[in-house]
Amino acid sequence: MEKTSRIAGFYKLNLEDRLRVVAEFAGLTEEECALLRNTGSLELSLADRMIENVVGVMHIPLGIALNFLINGRDYMVPMAIEEPSVVAAASNAAKIARVKGGFQASTTPPIMIGQIQLVKVPDPYGAKYTILTHKDDILSKANEQDPVLVKLGGGAKDLEVRVVRSDLGPMVITHLLVDVRDAMGANAVNTMAEAVAPLIEKLTGGRVYLRIVSNLAVYRLARAKAVFDKEALGGEEAVEGILYAYHFAKSDPFRCATHNKGIMNGIIAVALATGNDTRALEAGAHAYAARTGEYQPLTTWEVNSDGDLVGTIELPLAVGIVGGATRSNPLAKVCLKILSVKSACELAEVMASVGLAQNLAALKALATEGIQRGHMKLHARNIAIMAGATGELIDEVAERMVEERVIRIDKAKEILQRLLAERRKEM
Repeated sequence: MEKTSRIAGFYKLNLEDRLRVVAEFAGLTEEECALLRNTGSLELSLADRMIENVVGVMHIPLGIALNFLINGRDYMVPMAIEEPSVVAAASNAAKIARVKGGFQASTTPPIMIGQIQLVKVPDPYGAKYTILTHKDDILSKANEQDPVLVKLGGGAKDLEVRVVRSDLGPMVITHLLVDVRDAMGANAVNTMAEAVAPLIEKLTGGRVYLRIVSNLAVYRLARAKAVFDKEALGGEEAVEGILYAYHFAKSDPFRCATHNKGIMNGIIAVALATGNDTRALEAGAHAYAARTGEYQPLTTWEVNSDGDLVGTIELPLAVGIVGGATRSNPLAKVCLKILSVKSACELAEVMASVGLAQNLAALKALATEGIQRGHMKLHARNIAIMAGATGELIDEVAERMVEERVIRIDKAKEILQRLLAERRKEM
């Protein structure tokens, strides 16, 4: 019988029946099914209520980055990531930053943008004027949707209106500016945008289509700064190399994409550990990097009068400590407890500092020893595991590969067989 993924009522099946269907389709063994059933701290019944068509839970290593001193306070930073060397690199960069006092970080208020798309108006600028003159009515309607948020000091605070030219004619785009307090805010903003849409239609005679949050959160910025001692970095030559690496990224989008990816290595690892929306953060960060029409680094690097390296970072970070997976995922709650942050703004400050540290570590490695030396030592362990090594053999195989400067699956298998043969002889 030919396989098909068109399975009516799949979502209605219980978890075990769902897994049975997938196993039959993919030819999974009982051992492989057992791996899917092993969900650790996230019970299957809870996972089944978080997303659709659940058959298991994907496990990602959770590490702790150390040495972070931010605004005079020490943090242990949980990071969930599968890539080797990231946690170690962040910890090392944070250690260097401590020499000159650690990181200074700040945020703007947690303002999110809700977009209301108005079309089919003959006088778009007239419609813009009408919307702005009825700002108080629109904000009042929006705030009726979430009295709890308003009571906490948040809610819809202001309006912006833009006329956007498109191939289908002019669009009048209203931006509802909402202070979402300690939430990421998408649900609250979307609810408000949908509520005010009929009023905007009535005021202008136009037609509203989209009512949706924007992930380019230009009013919800996080910033961090740190001074890195030139001697701790390796001297003037290391500082010069880092500056050349930064200006390469500033001048070339091909390099800049990887430069910013390294920054997001740290930020997304913290976001994933705390149950935040990693896709929204990635989209917002890269859109912000290109906001001038030219894709640019999210960090800046310069030298002060003492010859030390000064790094700064600025990007939108729409994160929350209430709502969503931050509270429904048990491990996310534990990670937030480890961080001990008291607000979404404080979490964003930590994440910006981690991003800056991650960038420094990458630039230092690139400009001095090369990115592979430290990275591949850790990557070698993954290759050893893929080759079938277990227990102490994982480290032994990895060390031999590094010594022989060949880190490949075939080499790992060869070394593993050699080690196993040596052990048999000793028995």
